[in-house]
Amino acid sequence: MSDKNREGKRNARERMQEVRAAEEAKARRNKKLVVGGVVVVVIAAAVGIGVAVQNQRSKPETPTAAPAGTIGDKNLVVPVGGSDAPATLTVYEDPRCPACGSFERSFSPTVDQLEDAGKIYVNYHLVSFIDRSLGGSGSKYGANALACAQDAGHFRDYHDVLYRNQPDETEDTFGTKQTLIDLAKQVPGLDTPAFQSCVKDNKFSGWVSAVQQDFDKSSYKSTPTVLLNGQPVYPKKGEEQITPENLVKWVDEANQGKKLGTPGSHGQSPAPSSTAGESNTPPSP
Repeated sequence: MSDKNREGKRNARERMQEVRAAEEAKARRNKKLVVGGVVVVVIAAAVGIGVAVQNQRSKPETPTAAPAGTIGDKNLVVPVGGSDAPATLTVYEDPRCPACGSFERSFSPTVDQLEDAGKIYVNYHLVSFIDRSLGGSGSKYGANALACAQDAGHFRDYHDVLYRNQPDETEDTFGTKQTLIDLAKQVPGLDTPAFQSCVKDNKFSGWVSAVQQDFDKSSYKSTPTVLLNGQPVYPKKGEEQITPENLVKWVDEANQGKKLGTPGSHGQSPAPSSTAGESNTPPSP
């Protein structure tokens, strides 16, 4: 074979090798781009998930608006009566709770009398968990309407009206906002455009949620939960069953030798310190 032919074949092989090397280099670059793109997508997805989770974790529990005159940590408690009363009655209630309705219909006249006599300072926690199990919105809307009544200075009277007209637990009557507004007509001075707007707009929904979150963190799991100076009195205190007469007796025993307080208004008590109303109540765990 001539030198010319050998040189021609060698050049051809070299050109083929160069082409093959170029193709392999291109393939490697494309592979890197694909892998890199996948990594970027995965990272972006992970960041998106992280933001979503972080947003859920960062959801504030402090309400943006609380009814006027509320007290305690984050202003989650509605006080009724004089803050200087010697005894504190703490009540956890759900507007749809039938046992709460029974308690209120039996005891609200007695509780009102004790408040008016300066014997007790009542702290209401308006929880709303029954909507979770039965569906509907009656617990939340009812609690918001009570908050609106507190904001307007008519909490006690509207609270008593609401429980006197409480529907059956399985009927979501309070889930209709107009029903809550119509009941306000039974409270002189409450049925105003401001109250109606407060109910229709669900103004204190964030506050209602915060109260429920606080209840979820507590050691209490049912309503009504009723405490006298931090000790359970519903359905009984020790071995004694609760009755209106026994409640008066227990309060008088707790107040023996103590100066009675000055009754506050029925909706908004005089502005106490942020924790004054909870001084006799055990802290939530």
